[in-house]
Amino acid sequence: MPQAVSFHLNDQTIADVHASPTTTLLEFLRGQLRLTGTKEGCAEGDCGACSVAILDPDGPAGPTYRAVNACLVLLPMVHGRRVYTVEGLREKTGEYHPVQEALVRELGSQCGYCTPGVVMAMFEACYRRDLHEPWQLDDQMCGNLCRCTGYRPIRDATREIAGTCPDDRFNKLLVTTPVDMQFSREGEGRIYATPTSFAELWAHMAAHPQAKLICGGTDLSLTLTKRFVDLPELISVEGLPGLRGVTQVDGGWRIGVTTTLADLEGFSAAHGPTFTPLLRMLRYFASRQIKNRATVGGNLCNASPIGDLAPVLMCLNGQVVLRSAGGSRSVPLDEFFLAYRKTELKAGEILEAVIVPELPANARAGAYKVSKRRELDISTVAGGFCVEVDADGKVVVARLCFGGMAATTARARYLEAALIGKPWTIAQVEAALPALAADFRPIDDARGSAWYRRTVAENLVRGFVLETSRVAINNLSQRPSGTVHLEVVS
Repeated sequence: MPQAVSFHLNDQTIADVHASPTTTLLEFLRGQLRLTGTKEGCAEGDCGACSVAILDPDGPAGPTYRAVNACLVLLPMVHGRRVYTVEGLREKTGEYHPVQEALVRELGSQCGYCTPGVVMAMFEACYRRDLHEPWQLDDQMCGNLCRCTGYRPIRDATREIAGTCPDDRFNKLLVTTPVDMQFSREGEGRIYATPTSFAELWAHMAAHPQAKLICGGTDLSLTLTKRFVDLPELISVEGLPGLRGVTQVDGGWRIGVTTTLADLEGFSAAHGPTFTPLLRMLRYFASRQIKNRATVGGNLCNASPIGDLAPVLMCLNGQVVLRSAGGSRSVPLDEFFLAYRKTELKAGEILEAVIVPELPANARAGAYKVSKRRELDISTVAGGFCVEVDADGKVVVARLCFGGMAATTARARYLEAALIGKPWTIAQVEAALPALAADFRPIDDARGSAWYRRTVAENLVRGFVLETSRVAINNLSQRPSGTVHLEVVS
């Protein structure tokens, strides 16, 4: 008998041995359980109509609810978890949840198609204790489209209930409880495994050398939902010990690869200035639902030339730790990407962690993302920049890293060389900028022409020197805004 996927759904236990491991949670809810409140809109995590809530027992600040896109979550990913859909919020006595009442009171629903997903995103906000700024409400809800109501009443309802943490049955579940994620189902040329020890991991990888590694699934699941390509062999690293979280090490920080972007964003907000560039990039990285599942390792290992973390971690002089059954090795991040979608990872290796050294006191750093939309969009050009300036104001170290300019994220080596030894001024940067043409020959595509990318890249460097002429490392303002902040001195 194959192992059952077992989880708690709306306070009932679900156990299934028949559904394919690559069945999405959305398909299972609607097709097998007939819980049709959860809707399918885009099947790629853009619209939020499929949002459900998962109880995360291992949040950095303790157990918490996470709104996630059910269209990207594969069924074994919720093994051992507690999941809630919109049908599970109403009390048995008939009372609606305060989130639902607030949305009705503020007239935040018309046709109702997107309302269940909106409710579940608000449900997470209801139990969050870190919503202190107005922009955080925008960030919480930006992953939910509304096709007819308009966002003002939804925002008003969210503002009303955010952080209220009512003393109800959901709040009482926010206690640390061990979750057994171990899962393995194999047969007929298919495997899905979630090992909970490295010994299990190496055994599965040796037996299935063609298997793809998965964790959050926000990228790889699109292979199933949008390209309709089967993934018969999957090994999840989500259950492995010691891979989630940020810890201090000698001279810097260790970021585990299963650390979610939501966790990294929260940590970055509390730990500057080394993490301030990461915080800037994560603000507009993706929706809350995506950041609740997407991981540091996934964003780096897919080797996308427009992956938003890579330019920032690269400019911070990050090193990746690669681990296999035979041991571990470290590689500078600027040597990790070998070609389009190809990395330094060898057969039998996984990415274990990223080591980021503390920024020196003379460093100036920033991160920039240019895209067609402010929220939930892919970068056209992204930049992570860091220079170190000596007592005379001259550049002694320069790492200017770009995404969207080549087949991989890469450093602008010629431009860096042109800056070394020169004063960190706009005049010297202008004189050095022609060297950028030797670093990159960007392509034309749907997101932008080669001319546009070159122009944007140059302007980002100009913005960086202007921004850091007075403030070495600057955070984004606590309001919806662009990424470049210039201090005007009269």
